[in-house]
Amino acid sequence: MILEEAQFDRAFYGKDGKDKLLTVAWNRGETQKIAIDGIEYTFPENTIVCLMVNQSFHFSDTENIVAWQFNRDFYCIVDHDKEVSCVGFLFYGSSQLMFVALDEKDAVKIDLLLKVFLDEFETADDIQEDMLRMLVKRLIIIVTRLAKQQFIDDKKLADQKLDIIRHYNLLVEDHFKQQHTVKFYADQLNRSPKTLSNLFAIYNHKSPLSVIQERVFVEAKRLLIYTAKSSREIAYELGFEDPTHFSNFFKRMASIPPSEFRKVSGQ
Repeated sequence: MILEEAQFDRAFYGKDGKDKLLTVAWNRGETQKIAIDGIEYTFPENTIVCLMVNQSFHFSDTENIVAWQFNRDFYCIVDHDKEVSCVGFLFYGSSQLMFVALDEKDAVKIDLLLKVFLDEFETADDIQEDMLRMLVKRLIIIVTRLAKQQFIDDKKLADQKLDIIRHYNLLVEDHFKQQHTVKFYADQLNRSPKTLSNLFAIYNHKSPLSVIQERVFVEAKRLLIYTAKSSREIAYELGFEDPTHFSNFFKRMASIPPSEFRKVSGQ
């Protein structure tokens, strides 16, 4: 857990690559900036954002950030999805970056949970790990509930339909480097591509194909910004048989070719 630290960031393709940590960050102070994979966002006061293992990030005011970090060995959200229902939504999601707002009541609830965390860290006994795991689960459930209230219209998208979308998002995360067609994922879910398109139109106005393409594009940008791999190497890593096809894809998504993007990004 990170609390009132003068320095707190994450560089997945650098110093922090070996640490496979999911992050739940709470901005308890005034509105500040957060840079995620080189893109700057406004991080409103009293909001929570969930960050993936492979995201690099930096806060403009870390002393007002409370962050909980955990790895798969400590608590696997995929294996325990029935408990927390956050996979493919809070984490591994295809929607916009979600800054989950806390009202006064919610903030009190999270602050009380924080106090329990702090107390538990001071209690070294045989069940400490189990207690901390239970508290992490509680935190995720609270944030997931709030995010659903704020970002999902449950009248249009019931939990059963949302579960299909979440499963799709997780499958994309697992296979985007090899599988670029909607049909592959639709077959895995025993659904038609048309059914998936209708669900995503309700969820976030993206098509299932755009979810795949945006995930490939995000990874391409990360590799161009944070590694010295050539465009050809990146193309093959991301499942393109022809580097020219990758270059055309990237230019269509970014409006500039990979080589120019790397120069603009300072790499």
